[in-house]
Amino acid sequence: MAEDKKYTKIQELTYELKVENVMTKKVVTVSPQKTIYKLRNILHTKRISGTPVVDKGKLIGIISIEDFMKCLAKGEINIPIEERMTKKVRTLYADEPLVHAVRKFDEYGFGRFPVIERGKGKLVGIITKGDIIKGLLKKLEIDYHKEEIHRYRASHIFEDIVADRTTLTFHYNVVGEDFNRAGESASGLKRTLSRLGIQPDSVRRAAIAAYEAEMNIVVFTEGGKLTVSVETHRIKIEASDSGPGIPDIEQAMQPGFSTAPERIRELGFGAGMGLLNIKNCADKMNLTSKVGKGTHLEAIIYLNQR
Repeated sequence: MAEDKKYTKIQELTYELKVENVMTKKVVTVSPQKTIYKLRNILHTKRISGTPVVDKGKLIGIISIEDFMKCLAKGEINIPIEERMTKKVRTLYADEPLVHAVRKFDEYGFGRFPVIERGKGKLVGIITKGDIIKGLLKKLEIDYHKEEIHRYRASHIFEDIVADRTTLTFHYNVVGEDFNRAGESASGLKRTLSRLGIQPDSVRRAAIAAYEAEMNIVVFTEGGKLTVSVETHRIKIEASDSGPGIPDIEQAMQPGFSTAPERIRELGFGAGMGLLNIKNCADKMNLTSKVGKGTHLEAIIYLNQR
């Protein structure tokens, strides 16, 4: 297997976990009417470098220690926080996959992101790079006893079946724009492949490829199907839909290119890395599409023989 086809357990977990699984839920906040002078005491006693500004449970801004220092230099210590807070705040949704948070930390270089509830704008937490690390380590410490039992039982399927060729096929229905359930098919596939005793690195690659294919169906179509075939020597992932199709496949494969509308981007999806991630995970990938008729994607991952 080529070196660039290997994926770590940590990378796999960033697709499986959601922001709400690792975020800090108890957040220090301030009201917009508080003065800059009172902000000083909050930053000092809580040992924080910034805090969200909340009005009636909704996030309306963020104020940082840099903002405080500027006000201090100008002698503006008695003005309300709302006059100096940053109103356009980059946020994450609680139900977003953790991989989106990782990408945004890389993109913007921020130290933290407020986390809000989708559709309501209610502040429900805050996430830092430290939260991500702690959350991943905690996940890695989970007791795998029950999962090992499942894996032992299932891993003998190919050995027990007498046939010249054996194929296990799994079907998953994907609903378009159902962001609450987005990623569930890929997560279920990952557990199934693990229980079959397939090598961990192959499971990770398959799970990531399936997740990206599933998200493309959710974001760009009214729905479609994931079909996964498992044989002794390979995993084949097929994603099909009857959506709008891809006018220019070569352009769609470029990093960061996306036709996702702004409302989808505001939800945290449509970053333009899906097809490229699938290609990087697969040993072979084939993509066909007709405008107005739909798209069919096939990704193959070869397994090392045991």
